[in-house]
Amino acid sequence: MALRITGLGEEIAAVTGLPWHINLEEWPEDPALTEKRGISRHIVRLVRSTDDPDAEVYAVKETVSEFANREYKALRELAHLGAPSVQPIAVIEGRTDEASEELPCALVTRFLPYSLPYRVLLSGKDVTANDITMMANALALLLVQLHLLGFWWGDCSLSNTLFRRDAEAFAAYLVDAETGEFQKTLSDGQREHDLEIAHFNVAAELEDLALSGVLYPGMDPIRASEAVIKRYHRIWKALKERQVLDPKDRHAVERAMRQLHDLGFAVDEVSVSLDGESQKLYFQPKLVAPGYHRNRLRELTGLETEALQAKRLLASLDRFRGREESPKPPMQDSARRWLNETYMPIVVMIPDNLKGRIEEAQFFHEVLEHRWYLSEREGHDVGLTFAAQSYIEDVLPFRRDSGVEAEAQA
Repeated sequence: MALRITGLGEEIAAVTGLPWHINLEEWPEDPALTEKRGISRHIVRLVRSTDDPDAEVYAVKETVSEFANREYKALRELAHLGAPSVQPIAVIEGRTDEASEELPCALVTRFLPYSLPYRVLLSGKDVTANDITMMANALALLLVQLHLLGFWWGDCSLSNTLFRRDAEAFAAYLVDAETGEFQKTLSDGQREHDLEIAHFNVAAELEDLALSGVLYPGMDPIRASEAVIKRYHRIWKALKERQVLDPKDRHAVERAMRQLHDLGFAVDEVSVSLDGESQKLYFQPKLVAPGYHRNRLRELTGLETEALQAKRLLASLDRFRGREESPKPPMQDSARRWLNETYMPIVVMIPDNLKGRIEEAQFFHEVLEHRWYLSEREGHDVGLTFAAQSYIEDVLPFRRDSGVEAEAQA
């Protein structure tokens, strides 16, 4: 049986050299990567393409050929649509061991940098009830985004999700699409079915953590799981259902639009109508898409960030622009100056031995938070540079929410 590798052309070279003739369970794995792969019903290994510690990290999963090809296709479509999901790299079929015995098919995806599974995030000693709430919100938002694209997940769970820090919250990414499928449009029944699956899975996963003694004390797994469903319904209602506004309020439509933007959604088309008989003003979103703040920040600065990180950086840019003398320069000029005079001088302060512990946009956000804390304590503005140096010395060496494990040096 001949080995067959189907995948993205530029990436195939990186995975052809992996030991496909060995059962995946026997592959050696860097201990620094082991905890980052979480729990799966399949055998999964995180591997680097070469022995270089800075080399690309891939997730390899053994499964059957039918499921591997189906998931590969679904992940490619999700990536094409810009969904928060891992990137598929290749499907490997025709594997045999040295005795010519057939081995399972394998699916390779790119490991999501700066991400960790929920068990790692929720097992830390500093976990709070707010962390669990923020993870529930992130999972709910991910499910909304998938449903807007017509994707029925079929196995929404914390285990099938990776989380990245996003300002004071989290961003969630789909990591397992084996059971998912695209529909032209999802019916309410299909969406509710997905929610029922999510409700059961999340409650069971949190209950498992509670029995292990690592869940936040007093946290009810059922209520935490219900929070995912409630958050989903609130977001879906804001995005899809008609709102009744006060026709006498000149800013009502503007506030309705701002609510969608605050949720992180760009509005491509809306319908606003005034009922002559009832004198009610109706606001109906027609076409919405995630990424409002991310897209605006990218257009202005070229930075790629998570949604709430982008929102925070844009707020910093707005304050910077507010201090510029009138008449104000074009927005693009202000953004370029902010990038060169405020953002870059701070992120380049990260020492080489601590790089990789935290994403640069997250670092900038947390320095802003640290500046506020220090300024409140000292009774005056300590300045951004001082706050950054303090954060680097007192906080950064203990951070571990990274896809690259860096060791602090004395």
